[in-house]
Amino acid sequence: MNWEDECFLLSKRKFRENANIINVFTPNRGKVGGIVYGGNSRKIRNYLQISNKLFIFNNSKNENKIGYFKTELIKAITPIYFNDKERTSALISLCSLLNSLLPESQPYKNLYKTFEKLINTINLDNWIILYIFFEINLIKELGYDTNLSIFSEPNDDINNLKKIKIDEYYYEVPIFLIKETIPSEIKKLLIKKSLIFTRSVLLNKFFIPNNLVFPKSRILLENYFS
Repeated sequence: MNWEDECFLLSKRKFRENANIINVFTPNRGKVGGIVYGGNSRKIRNYLQISNKLFIFNNSKNENKIGYFKTELIKAITPIYFNDKERTSALISLCSLLNSLLPESQPYKNLYKTFEKLINTINLDNWIILYIFFEINLIKELGYDTNLSIFSEPNDDINNLKKIKIDEYYYEVPIFLIKETIPSEIKKLLIKKSLIFTRSVLLNKFFIPNNLVFPKSRILLENYFS
């Protein structure tokens, strides 16, 4: 079975002496895994970096067997932020979350578009706010809507927090998330509380019920805003 598509690299691991098994996120096939022969060569290794945008050619005998990928670099993302620990951590966190949570070979075209948009705007000053809204959207795309808007009240101050109950869990949520409004001043406390909220929902609804390991890169990102 042959096909080709653009993608973002979510993960890679060594396979035999000179090959890698990689997982990629494509617009038309969702998360897909494949073997890249020569993946440890200098030429290919240099661009097989997490979050880089690639073009892949897949060849496999059938849909139930892992395919073989030929890869080409479309856009290098990771090297731009090598000297920026926060953004690098965010990129790795994004890819780790998608790699852990997305089912195999199930398209998420809207999620792919929002993911690419975030990748392209992570250089902005308010990137971490955009990151947090992406996590909320990811939760929704995976089938669980937090319905934060129902907790909004006219006199709420977007610079404050509100304690709310969603299902059987209580959360302390920044009001700017409830109102879906980007605050004019980005305070570390609000960022930290936002990341704690989305992490808690991800754990309660996806990671813990499915016995999945929560990505260390996501915890590291949160720690930068302590």
